[in-house]
Amino acid sequence: MVSSIDAGHSHHPGYSSDSGKPQNTGSTKRGEVSEKPVVWLMSSYRTDSHAQWADWLVSTHQQISWHRLELPGRRFRWRIRGNPISWLDKLPEAEPDVILATSMVDLATIKGLHPRLAHVPAWYYFHENQFAYPLSEHQVNRIDPQMVQLYGALTAERLFFNSEFNRRSFLDGVFELLRTKPQAESQEIRLRLERKSTVLPVPITPITPAESKDARLIVWNHRWEYDKAPNIFAEAMIKLSKKDDDFRLALLGDRSTAFPDQSLLLIREKLPEFIIADGRVDRESYLRILSKAGVVVSTALHEFQGLAMLEAVSAGARPLVPDALCYPEQYPDEYRYPPGDVKTLTTQLAHWLRRGLPPTIDVSEWYSSRLKEQWRKLFEEVKNNG
Repeated sequence: MVSSIDAGHSHHPGYSSDSGKPQNTGSTKRGEVSEKPVVWLMSSYRTDSHAQWADWLVSTHQQISWHRLELPGRRFRWRIRGNPISWLDKLPEAEPDVILATSMVDLATIKGLHPRLAHVPAWYYFHENQFAYPLSEHQVNRIDPQMVQLYGALTAERLFFNSEFNRRSFLDGVFELLRTKPQAESQEIRLRLERKSTVLPVPITPITPAESKDARLIVWNHRWEYDKAPNIFAEAMIKLSKKDDDFRLALLGDRSTAFPDQSLLLIREKLPEFIIADGRVDRESYLRILSKAGVVVSTALHEFQGLAMLEAVSAGARPLVPDALCYPEQYPDEYRYPPGDVKTLTTQLAHWLRRGLPPTIDVSEWYSSRLKEQWRKLFEEVKNNG
């Protein structure tokens, strides 16, 4: 299945190179032999959540000698199939103790092109999976990205997913694909992958709530693209304005300046007096808005973990999300509505504005302080087995 960002954008301001050259972020000096376990961190599509995860791992786990191999998050079709070529002559000479690769990396091909890596254990991290990615009206289903992830999963010793929804939809997707193919052993392969799979979310850093909250500030902090269904959000906000004219909108998240989303243009046209922020703002401004927000809304058709929602909820915003995807793992029933149901979404928001917001939700399960220890134990295994 094809990602929604075929043209691609690299949104991370710290990335300045398209070379794919490895970076040694360990502390070993030239000429010394490191006593630290050596891990290759391979990420062939460095976008926001992938970058956040990689940066957190390297900065938090300094007991590891890291070699980072990363490629910018653009040109999806080429990245998922072409990363072994981009890295063909750029892998470090010394073999690592472990390869930690994202599921955008064609791990099976890389190991095939470099026989010296055949015995090196590999961990495969799924930020997303191509079996559960919704197609736009301009896209067609393609098996290639799915097979890259399937072969990578079969090659790896361990599989990690950022949510149970991600894990389950991948395993179910593999089964559904293979059961229609001859000599595919669909159930056996599904069980083989399931046995080595674990849920291990991307950590978030909690945001301190503002001393003065704005219970009537509604935040949208997602990409303005089809897979986030901004048309549902726009319709709901216009209907809400006819029920209650005392609320404010912060329209955050990535958007195309050359071809603005029609839903965004509609909100600007119909509700200009409600908008207090409109654009992808700097990090400081983003945190300030989230810290004050009363409500954060998702209308997503696709969400494997929902980092933006979790960050906003950590700051005290009440989530209102579809009853689907990763959200049932995170938020109680009263914070969910039937997917695509504009009427229920609008009614619930109006109820909250009229009667007062429900209690805040504890999302500390996803905090860096909680997840750090799980990763430390994994890396301890590498050290002990090295």
